[in-house]
Amino acid sequence: MTTETLDASFEHGAFRLVQPPSIPLREGRHVQLIIETEESPNATLVLAANVYAGLSPQDIAAVEQIALQRRDFCGEGV
Repeated sequence: MTTETLDASFEHGAFRLVQPPSIPLREGRHVQLIIETEESPNATLVLAANVYAGLSPQDIAAVEQIALQRRDFCGEGV
């Protein structure tokens, strides 16, 4: 099997390659795509904003106490 990483954009329901592949492909050839996307900074902020969602004030206090005592985090001191 030959592999090549290609950049593409998704437009109108299809992938459009930024550059043609160096591997020769015939029309109708079956290939496997593995999709990797870049996370936007906003996605990270949304996750951070919701880190305590659904936790009681007592649960939040317990999580913050554990974070402050970092040696308890992974069973070893920092």
